[in-house]
Amino acid sequence: MFSFFRRKKKQETPAPEEAQIQETAVKAESEVAQIVENIKEDAESLTESVKGRVESAVETVSGAVEQVKETVAEMPSEAEEAAEKAAEQVEAAKEAVAETVSGAVEQVKEAVAAMPSEAVEKAAECVESAKEAVVETVSKAVEQVQETVAAMPSEAGEAAEKAAEQVEAVKETVAETVSEAVEQVQEAVAEAVATTEEHKLSWAARLKQGLTKSRDKMAKSLAGVFGGGQIDEDLYEELETVLITGDMGMEATEYLMKDVRNRVSLKGLKDGNELRGALKDALYDLIKPLEKPLVLPETKEPFVIMLAGINGAGKTTSIGKLAKYFQAQGKSVLLAAGDTFRAAAREQLQAWGERNNVTVISQTTGDSAAVCFDAVQAAKARGIDIVLADTAGRLPTQLHLMEEIKKVKRVLQKAIPDAPHEIIVVLDANIGQNAVNQVKAFDDALGLTGLIVTKLDGTAKGGILAALASDRPVPVRYIGVGEGIDDLRPFDARVFIDALLD
Repeated sequence: MFSFFRRKKKQETPAPEEAQIQETAVKAESEVAQIVENIKEDAESLTESVKGRVESAVETVSGAVEQVKETVAEMPSEAEEAAEKAAEQVEAAKEAVAETVSGAVEQVKEAVAAMPSEAVEKAAECVESAKEAVVETVSKAVEQVQETVAAMPSEAGEAAEKAAEQVEAVKETVAETVSEAVEQVQEAVAEAVATTEEHKLSWAARLKQGLTKSRDKMAKSLAGVFGGGQIDEDLYEELETVLITGDMGMEATEYLMKDVRNRVSLKGLKDGNELRGALKDALYDLIKPLEKPLVLPETKEPFVIMLAGINGAGKTTSIGKLAKYFQAQGKSVLLAAGDTFRAAAREQLQAWGERNNVTVISQTTGDSAAVCFDAVQAAKARGIDIVLADTAGRLPTQLHLMEEIKKVKRVLQKAIPDAPHEIIVVLDANIGQNAVNQVKAFDDALGLTGLIVTKLDGTAKGGILAALASDRPVPVRYIGVGEGIDDLRPFDARVFIDALLD
């Protein structure tokens, strides 16, 4: 009845090569966007169609009531009053039906637009509830009309019976219409969610591609370890060397070696082939505590995120990508151009603002703290959900600049007492073990709540996360493996390890 979902024929494609992964991801994103748009458009058609059916059926009933009124026009006043009451009851039923169905369709549109994994159940539940409410409303109208006309003189009996039958027809028509809507909503959202799952798989493939350098280096070094030889001290020494050269650091390496030895002993592993699984599990247990996705609280005040880091780590670019990420979750975003030192930093952030269609608060003169304060005040006035505050790059050894960023934090607390709610350091994965020292310095100065690790696609030092987990386990909120606007995603320990070692 409704073209509620436009299906595209799926073409079978061969397994994507490395060069096709990015194209596949872009295609998946486009399909998801088109699905959501199609559902929104067809939801409008659903609204109009249901309303049309209700209005058409009730118009027929209204005509029948008019006939009843004409029939009893010359009857005693009691009969005339009864006919008027019947007409009023049918009119009330008409309004209740239209309002109930329209409200249900709006709930379905909201559920589908949000596109969570629960959308299928939620959409069906909304429409099913509407169906029950509609049937109950019209059933009561039928009973009321029947009771009202029962006392009418016999001359009006035939017309009254016709009115009751046509009100019953309204109930059946609406119930059938909404039942079909339930099935179509379920099919539409189910396919949309399936496409979203395909998109998630493409992200895993992109992460695997991004970690190619680290994986190739590890694979080449581990070839001898996992080559099938007997597990002995020589093999352990070789594995230890690989972990150290993979930028995992001494502390993490010692932890992993002890853990692997325990697993080999407990499971009775015999050769190098079985050692791979033991290493993956040990590495997962080590870095799993870093996997703490950022959860935005429900609050009336803006959620303030301040980003810090050294020059060139990718703070401004990460802010632009975060803006897109939060917008996709339905959040409003405002950017604060707090990097008042670097040439063209303000212009770069404004370009990201235009790209994402979000406001950027900046000043041609003034210090970083003042810009961030003004941005928070503007966000409060405009009802913005999230403020992303950029700051100038600085080395931990530049003590006067570290004092300045502490000032930014204090000033933000004046705007909102518990702000900034999130303090994130952006790390360039290319710096390897130096990342640990940076995290320690910024954490001691600011009290970090999270990390963003960027440029994992351009380095062979993917083991840095193990070093961070061992030395300073600050949660890794997001990782970046490319320059695309969607190449910054929440950190998933299992997906990361699979991409690094498989």
